[in-house]
Amino acid sequence: MLKSVANFDRIGEENAFAVLARATDLARQGRDIINLGIGQPDFRTPEHIVEAAVKALRDGHHGYTPATGILPLREAVAADVTKRTGAPVSPDNVVVVPGGKVTMFAAILMFGEPGADILYPDPGFPIYRSMIEFTGARPVPVPIREANGFAFSAEETLALITPQTRLIILNSPANPTGGVTPKAEIDKLVAGLAAWPDIAILSDEIYGQMIYDGLAHTSLLSYPELRDRVILLDGWSKTYAMTGWRMGYSIWPDSLVDKMRKLAVNCWSCVNAPSQWAGLAALTGPQDEVHAMVAEFDRRRAVVVEEVNRLPGVSCATPKGAFYAFPNIAATGWKAKPLASALLEEAGVATIGGPDFGVYGEGYIRLSYANSTENIRRAIERIGAFLEKNAKAA
Repeated sequence: MLKSVANFDRIGEENAFAVLARATDLARQGRDIINLGIGQPDFRTPEHIVEAAVKALRDGHHGYTPATGILPLREAVAADVTKRTGAPVSPDNVVVVPGGKVTMFAAILMFGEPGADILYPDPGFPIYRSMIEFTGARPVPVPIREANGFAFSAEETLALITPQTRLIILNSPANPTGGVTPKAEIDKLVAGLAAWPDIAILSDEIYGQMIYDGLAHTSLLSYPELRDRVILLDGWSKTYAMTGWRMGYSIWPDSLVDKMRKLAVNCWSCVNAPSQWAGLAALTGPQDEVHAMVAEFDRRRAVVVEEVNRLPGVSCATPKGAFYAFPNIAATGWKAKPLASALLEEAGVATIGGPDFGVYGEGYIRLSYANSTENIRRAIERIGAFLEKNAKAA
């Protein structure tokens, strides 16, 4: 019997894809399934972006590109990030990657090893913990609490730092909660990090352009005192409805960017060429469809919050960003994962149980409102009927 090295026994996964597979299987069996589980926009990629990829193929862009990405694209990324964050970004610090997860993998791999601590948000994107454990580092969860508006607490985060801490992962706007950390709280964290100059920060800002209620996104790159240790994670998947294109980018400090380039050479060589030209068209072309998508998510957000708060035993804080709601289902008497499973199998609604995002996720389920308003209303009606029929003592 073949036996892999111990690292591979520690790899977790993202259960949203398992739920998607089961939902797809049930739909093939003829079941009417409404998917509020998967985190991807339900819009088509804007047509001018698609046409840019087609043109790139017809123009002969069929070969390898530089490992870090074609220069016009890196220049466009640098210009866009500089405009949105106010931080001067050089194309030399940009690395184009095949999806946002790659940046997580690389950053955690660089700083994770036995004896190291890595702080990460909980509940948070499940790949954070999975990859920390893969490296042998100790995962240290930073509690993300509903009572704090699903923002991280600077005080709580700083209290978890030890001399073994090598990397802190931050995510705002956040998956799975939709929480947005206020600038005042980020200011406190940045001030406290001055005492820990050797700790790197991975700032996952993939939802940075999906923010509501007149709030402004605060990027960690906008703090000059952190620029020599912040790794920015962003990309095209959410903002431009390009999940299947597998396109992301990262901004690396001078001390790390060549290490990332070498990892690219060793691992994926380069991102496929036509997608890079599509990414260029996305950043430099019209942004009206992006604004329209965000406006539609905002309308759906209002429907979700209003309708979910009518469900028996359920309360739902208003998400401030991304396209997720994280309702509190503790008063229903159900545990989160059994409820999510029952909703899919019996009610035909795909959701994700909170514990799939960490130990602090118990008592919650994640709903993605990247679906039509009609489907959202139908799904919540089904959830309500299921809870009425299957009430449990809380």
